[in-house]
Amino acid sequence: MKFHYTLLFTFFLNLTFVNAQELALVRDNDLFGYINTSGEYVIQPQFKKAGSFSDGYAAAFKDEKWGLIDTSGKWVLNPEFDRVKSFNSGYVLVLQNDEWNYVNASGEKLSTPVTEKYYDFNDGVAFLKKAKKTGLLGTDGKTILEPTYDVIKPFINGYARARKGDYWGMIDKKGTIFISVEYSEIGSYNKHGVWAKKGETFGVISNNKFNTTVGIDKIWDFNDNSELTYARSNKKIGFINNSGEWVIKPRFDKARAFNNGLAPVSNKKLWGYINEKGEEVVALNFRDAETFSADGLAPVKEKKLWGFINKSGEMIIPAQYQITAGGLSLFSKNNVKGFRNGLARVKKGKQWGFINKKGEALGGKWYQNAELFSKNTKP
Repeated sequence: MKFHYTLLFTFFLNLTFVNAQELALVRDNDLFGYINTSGEYVIQPQFKKAGSFSDGYAAAFKDEKWGLIDTSGKWVLNPEFDRVKSFNSGYVLVLQNDEWNYVNASGEKLSTPVTEKYYDFNDGVAFLKKAKKTGLLGTDGKTILEPTYDVIKPFINGYARARKGDYWGMIDKKGTIFISVEYSEIGSYNKHGVWAKKGETFGVISNNKFNTTVGIDKIWDFNDNSELTYARSNKKIGFINNSGEWVIKPRFDKARAFNNGLAPVSNKKLWGYINEKGEEVVALNFRDAETFSADGLAPVKEKKLWGFINKSGEMIIPAQYQITAGGLSLFSKNNVKGFRNGLARVKKGKQWGFINKKGEALGGKWYQNAELFSKNTKP
């Protein structure tokens, strides 16, 4: 009996691994397939078109029609649709006979009050349009929030910017007002703070208080990795906290966010890095620079190509690549250029692939195209 339990446990462990592994969409010899983080093909290139995995499923194109596959490459929705979008929150939008519908992985349609444009579900909610107003729809097919807003932006970390008339606020996924609709501009939600503009004054909303800073004409969104964000005053950029106080006085021409304790900054078209005290840690010697990843490496540009440095400024991987963040989704806001979980998506010559922190190509292979790895745990 113990032997049978061991087999059963091993089976479920393997099943969990398959569902949880990260896969990347790659194109080779004009066909699309999927590799794992070891560079091995999990699904051999066989599709004329395909999308990245989301919640355990991906759209794929065969015989001039779209369907939905699982992480083994098996069809869960046969290729019989004109369009299939990204699976999320238990449903995917499909187009068939000029009609859009939400369907689950079994092909069952969700009955909804949608009469106009259909929007993808994301983290349990979708936009609901009616008479030029926007509300929220739940995965049970019922209206969460009647269409009353002129605009609702995509949810980030559970909250979305929403506009009525000329004024912006913020709502949660239940449609409850989180930040009152009274600002002329507002940034995306972050636990450290939300920048906003009231009249001609910029500030940061934190603990339900609008902390203003005199002289600021732009503030960028906070991120999860620092209690500071960057702001501009008199054409120079510095860093403020969520009380609206200057922690690093504005003295840079350009800047990007802090991550892993350092932020890229630029003066006179040259980039380097400072710490959260404003001290220069890596000299401003590069043509361009992106944020440090959790892996401790950052992309920097020399002449026309990119390489990677460590936090001491040492060039660990020579400048021989092109880089982009990758990911076309509106919900991929936090995609980074550079390393994530030990791999970086790069272009060498005319081919795409992934390199490790030694600069070695994943699986020793390059592709016509390669998209970011995506987690595939089913909800």
